[in-house]
Amino acid sequence: MHRRRANNAVDRAPFSRALLDGDTLEAARLLLGARLVRGSGFRARVGRIVEVEAYVGQDDLASHARFGRTKRNAVMFGSAGLAYVYLVYGMHYCLNVVTEEPGRPGALLVRGVEPLAGMDEMRRARVEWLAARPSRATGRSTAAERARLELAGGRIAALADASLASGPGLVCAAFSIGRSDDGTDLCDPGSDLRLETAGEDEARSIQTGSRVGIDYAPEPWLSKPWRYWIKGNAGVSGTSNSRRRAG
Repeated sequence: MHRRRANNAVDRAPFSRALLDGDTLEAARLLLGARLVRGSGFRARVGRIVEVEAYVGQDDLASHARFGRTKRNAVMFGSAGLAYVYLVYGMHYCLNVVTEEPGRPGALLVRGVEPLAGMDEMRRARVEWLAARPSRATGRSTAAERARLELAGGRIAALADASLASGPGLVCAAFSIGRSDDGTDLCDPGSDLRLETAGEDEARSIQTGSRVGIDYAPEPWLSKPWRYWIKGNAGVSGTSNSRRRAG
């Protein structure tokens, strides 16, 4: 029997690297339902992964690896189970789980996480992320900036739990994931940011669709059904129209 923490989260086994070091598309299905965990003890943040996108090899013209190995994407060419974290639009971090054998770049972008424990910590982290972002308005006074953050904090406090990490940028904001986490071993049980196994008795009805926000990619890559999500879960970021760009 699993031992329960004070925050009602359940201690689970580390996610097996062997489930990630083979075919990326198979790994995508296995990763759905796994737990994403930040921290430990009473303040741990725990969520169920409910949506991922697959990027497979250098031939995939939607993948960062399509131009070969670079300083930015080097982790993708490493061992399965590592975290590949990058910045998009100059403001949003995205978390990817590396797949395949070393040397073959594959990754699963974590697009949606259903919060299970530590929701107050997730809300606090989202406000801290907003506070760290440069303001869009120039010349804003300190008082105006403080009022902006108070208003944003009120909106985040009113969000349904399922919306706290529904979208790749929100996953990273809610779990305080940044560039410093790039290369973290997510299969290491001692890591502050890690993956843990799903419940064996959890039902998962998986749906697939095309990936989101890759309009730069030509066919057939644009329409590859390589986005995977748990049907009906409120933490999923996209809709059946999976070309919709994430907010």
